[in-house]
Amino acid sequence: MKTETKPPVRWGILSTANIAKKIARAINLSSNAELIAIASRTEERAISWAKNHNVPIAYGSYHELLSDDTIDAVYIPLPPSMHAEWTIRAAEHGKHILCEKPLSTNSEEATNMAETCRKNSVQLMDGVMWVHHDRTELMKEKLDSLGELRRVTAAFTFNWQTIQINNIRAKPELGGGCLGDLGYYCVRAILWAFEALPTQVYATARYKVGVDYNFSGLLWFEGERIATFDCGFDTGLRRWFEVAGTQGSLVCDDFTIPNSEETARFWIHGENNDKYETDFCNQEVKMIERFSSIVQSKRLEPVWTNAAVDTMRVCDALRASEQCGEIVVL
Repeated sequence: MKTETKPPVRWGILSTANIAKKIARAINLSSNAELIAIASRTEERAISWAKNHNVPIAYGSYHELLSDDTIDAVYIPLPPSMHAEWTIRAAEHGKHILCEKPLSTNSEEATNMAETCRKNSVQLMDGVMWVHHDRTELMKEKLDSLGELRRVTAAFTFNWQTIQINNIRAKPELGGGCLGDLGYYCVRAILWAFEALPTQVYATARYKVGVDYNFSGLLWFEGERIATFDCGFDTGLRRWFEVAGTQGSLVCDDFTIPNSEETARFWIHGENNDKYETDFCNQEVKMIERFSSIVQSKRLEPVWTNAAVDTMRVCDALRASEQCGEIVVL
């Protein structure tokens, strides 16, 4: 019996931002996707980008790309301040949406984005790539070996020797700041491990050029569980987390971006100290293939949307705590 082959999902990208290059490569390497269009605010930039990345169609506006009925899904790597507007517009045009993190600038926007996508029967997912890596699935399986989970600790930092004032991360009007850029990953890791929202949070931050330049958070959960994280643009590269339980701990020292695509590792410390490794995996390709398979199946997976909205809810509470200097109850 011949197996029916589903046509590849046809992608467009809104913006020629630097990260679009990585996702374009992932789409081109994916088994069930193809990149057919790029849009920029100017036709000249779109044409140049399309030529350099072998994309057949270049649009001089985001509206033009969204009006292309042959496009099934779009990737949105615009600044966070533009995510809500263009996600909603894309959904209203019937496009499935992979939106770069943070999903939005606040949880109210995130909720509106999710609701619009639901009403228009399109998938919404944030661009948190590490959750799609083969290693992440294996780590999840191993959490049961830790006993009752008690604590998650996470960090994601890098050091700007000189403040990059032209970078969107340093522009408050574009939704910059380290919580949304780096802390978002840490919060997601905490929610991934505990599979619950915190009951209350407390946070502190230091500011430069109008954005949170260093941010630390403390989160309390039911069941005697607690989590801490820090993120920032003023500390050497760190991208690790530890999940600790009553019988041991799991440590991953490069959770956001594995040091190598050839193999990815983590450790379980307890009665036995075991090292685990997974084989070759490109997490960007895995993300695109997973998203595209959802589109092909025509069965939406709200779990991805809910995870993104929940991450924004926690980030909002952390930001509120930092601003008022008190514990915030969710």
